[in-house]
Amino acid sequence: MPKRVRPLLATPALAGVLFVALVGVGCGDDETTSSSATQPAPSASDFPSAKGQTLDELLASTEPTTELVASPSGMVFTLGENRFGFGLFTVSREQVTDAEVAIYAAPGADGEAIGPLPARIESLATDSSFEAATTANDPDAAKAVYVTEIDFDKPGEWRLLAMIRQDDGKLVATRLPSVEVADDHEVPAVGDKAPSVDTPTVEEVGDVGKIDTRDPHDTMHDVNLADVLGKKPVVLLFATPALCVSRVCGPVVDVAEQVKSERPDDAAFIHMEVYNDNDPNKGIRPQLQAYGLKTEPWLFVIDSDGRVSTRIEGAFSVEELDAALDEAQ
Repeated sequence: MPKRVRPLLATPALAGVLFVALVGVGCGDDETTSSSATQPAPSASDFPSAKGQTLDELLASTEPTTELVASPSGMVFTLGENRFGFGLFTVSREQVTDAEVAIYAAPGADGEAIGPLPARIESLATDSSFEAATTANDPDAAKAVYVTEIDFDKPGEWRLLAMIRQDDGKLVATRLPSVEVADDHEVPAVGDKAPSVDTPTVEEVGDVGKIDTRDPHDTMHDVNLADVLGKKPVVLLFATPALCVSRVCGPVVDVAEQVKSERPDDAAFIHMEVYNDNDPNKGIRPQLQAYGLKTEPWLFVIDSDGRVSTRIEGAFSVEELDAALDEAQ
């Protein structure tokens, strides 16, 4: 496949491995999941309680692994409960999609850890009719994302540990890159009014290839956000399928296409590309700047009052988008 251009904004999902899409290959098994169903989180009782320990103490109580790497799928975290997505990989960069994992988090280097926070697995698979060539022809396209919720109760640096239960019941652990938690952030949060911006349409530009890098082009370029915001629910997806270094953009656009096909009357569906003229060297489009975005992909589901009801940075499943759309009704 042709060499990818490294975008000017790359999801941090990539700490040392091509990630963002949260993926995984089961521990000891390189088979990837094909089902679109969510796999529920394991029981918290399968993992040790933090009990006020530091991450160093938790790591010392188990066995560090040099064979697995975990990485967050996003960079934007604020005070309170946050959806926390991450990917799991082997050191050879294979995606791990069927592991039992729990996250532990602690403020700073010596803070008391919280956890375990078991993670469910959200498959990025769609029905075959919605899988674009952009996704199918990318051997590194993300297959799944691990998701849990973390309640960050103070701003600043938070350190993270993933504990993984192997097939034999043995626990191993690996650190994740730290995240920075802010009091607030320029990216619109749940409950905020969504910025009203003009999003380009096929009618406006003529050639859909100017505003869509997916192969084949998707069907989410018929509506201008400014025309529908505050009048009906909106699914607004910022993603660049052909230029996404995280390898998550292709799958999530496929996900949105499937949900649009199944629920066409429940919202206006808008896919917004990332780069001016679809060229990473020309900077990001003004619509992303208006939303304060520095990574991709991003999903905003907006209710009929024009307020953000769900926001997700990184990968998400059909089931998650369905639930978000239900919330916006």
